Amino acid sequence: MRGDEKRVVSAFAEYLERAGWTVTFEQNFCDIVATRDGQEMWVEAKGRTAAVGLDVDTMYGQILRRMPPEPTEITAFAVVVPEAARTAALRIPRWVRQALKIDVYVVSDTDSVEGPLDG
Repeated sequence: MRGDEKRVVSAFAEYLERAGWTVTFEQNFCDIVATRDGQEMWVEAKGRTAAVGLDVDTMYGQILRRMPPEPTEITAFAVVVPEAARTAALRIPRWVRQALKIDVYVVSDTDSVEGPLDG
């Protein structure tokens, strides 16, 4: 499990770059801040861990705390987890995620990315 967050971040960064995003790592205390066509996406990720539910809750707390003081309509947020954490990441009600503009993405064991998830 150690090092899995790095794998998840790397797979998601490659996914974003293929979609035309410019990726910056460890900016504003987020794992990734990506920009494309005047939009920005702030990303927090977690890898496989022994306490997946607790770590996903921590991830949500981190993305909330790291949001800019005045986000604009061009700012979006994402949380990215491995397949093993899909259910835990979707425990936050959809209406809450929509209100905060937080999308959920899942990285498979083969590093393919799925999302944003509606769940």
